[in-house]
Amino acid sequence: MAPRDPDTVLTLCDLLLAAVADGADRDAVVFPETRLSYGALLARARRWAKAFIALGVPQGGHVGLLMTTQMDFVEALFGAALAGAAVVPINARYAPAELAYLIENADLNTLVTTDKVAGAVDFVGRIGAAFPGLDRSGDARHLTLEQAPRLNNIVVTGTGRYPGFIPEEALDALTAGVSDADVDDRCAAVRPDDLGLILYTSGTTSNPKGCMIPHRAITSNSRALGRYRYRMTDKDRFWSPLPIFHIAGILPMIAVFDVGGAYLTIPHFEPGIALDMLEREQATMAYPSFVTIMQDLINHPRFAGTDLSRVRLMNSNLGVQPAAIKQAIMDAMPHTVQVGTYGLTEASGTVCTSRLDDDVGTRTSRLGVPLRGWDLRIVDTDTGRDCGPDEKGEILIRGPGMLKGYYRDPEKTAQSIDPDGWLHTGDLGSLDADGQIMFHGRTKDMLKVGGENVAAAEIENVLNTHPAVELAQVVGAPDPRYVEVAAAFIKLHDGARASGTDLIAHCDGKLARFKVPRYVRFVDDWPMSTSKIQKFKLRDRIAAEITAAETG
Repeated sequence: MAPRDPDTVLTLCDLLLAAVADGADRDAVVFPETRLSYGALLARARRWAKAFIALGVPQGGHVGLLMTTQMDFVEALFGAALAGAAVVPINARYAPAELAYLIENADLNTLVTTDKVAGAVDFVGRIGAAFPGLDRSGDARHLTLEQAPRLNNIVVTGTGRYPGFIPEEALDALTAGVSDADVDDRCAAVRPDDLGLILYTSGTTSNPKGCMIPHRAITSNSRALGRYRYRMTDKDRFWSPLPIFHIAGILPMIAVFDVGGAYLTIPHFEPGIALDMLEREQATMAYPSFVTIMQDLINHPRFAGTDLSRVRLMNSNLGVQPAAIKQAIMDAMPHTVQVGTYGLTEASGTVCTSRLDDDVGTRTSRLGVPLRGWDLRIVDTDTGRDCGPDEKGEILIRGPGMLKGYYRDPEKTAQSIDPDGWLHTGDLGSLDADGQIMFHGRTKDMLKVGGENVAAAEIENVLNTHPAVELAQVVGAPDPRYVEVAAAFIKLHDGARASGTDLIAHCDGKLARFKVPRYVRFVDDWPMSTSKIQKFKLRDRIAAEITAAETG
């Protein structure tokens, strides 16, 4: 067979078909207890594609996936792509109110969830709480929900049966009336500029924004990362513990599929299982990325004795890690090329990462240079002028992995993407004299909780619904494990009473647990500029308080 030009494979369905053609028996996805070859993955994805067509998902429709990291997610993702639909991965931590918003806002035609992890996460219960009356909505194949008028049906994988949900066992009967040719026609009709993913990420407003990612953006950016920057081949076995509903989980999977290698992952991060998998499956690349994951790995009793000698590259971001973690990783893995990375959902993941031939000092103190096709600027946040070397400013990006815009929100799209096509990221960064980027925080009113973007306004809006609260202001408080956690400053109505415990309880069920404030403090007056509350003074106050408590 003549070598295939990879840059002609620009849709998710074509990418899977190309991988099967090049090696159907090779490992595609590996979990600790199960694995699928490329051929088997395609067969299962075709089953899902037929189910989506039978359930009425149109060409260009939207399929939501509410699951933790599991094989069903991968199968359904590619099944939706084969059926010509855009995939909407949903954060598995979302509370009922957040689910209700996203499912309606994303115009989902079909939602797929699971009861296979019911002991840890009750997705069926959360969906039921998001849509009261779902169990009385009649025909599960043709739902009529006032809160989500476009949602036709909800499929639940596993063994349970629930009113309003289509059980997994019903799928085979549904697919009987859909032919292979029907799937092939859907797949052939997908164009590179069609929507492949809608990924929701928190912004500066109370609700998350749906980033519209075309097929071309996710495939070409994954290729720029894997094939061209990390020099991946079909021999690589890429381990990632990151949640698959995030771009940080999807990007490396697509990158390794593009070269026909194996994607190694775990349902939830547990350091002992992770170390065992890295060694047993002979991982050649690793993508731990976040401080919380690396802390748990290096502190596990088995870390020192685990054979990690085959890991040739690791995305460790040592330039932004605590010194102790950096040193432990360098000591334990002197043979591994450690790289740093800067990216965001709006860019289909990675924008900048280290070059393999950068010197070790650069790779472990900076976050790399742009992938092919990307342009990047650092501009002064007040004047918009381009900053010089090592000057801090807002990061602007433009390139092939860009989102089309924010779903159903032309105003936010226009605010973020200027007429010249530059995305204003809201991130603070700098470039050194060699063009290496460094990240310095956020210009927007955002928190970064264990790698998750969290809008302060989202938490404030929930707190402000408590009858005793006159005004809530939320800032980030330093945390050794999650980098930041939410701290709420509260001014109560005159004569009203509420405790911190009361306000935290008020957030339960309305916010994902990682968004619920860790600290609640009460104020009589706000630190003010001429017209605005000076949140930096609130951040300084809680940081000083935490430091004082830690030092005795």
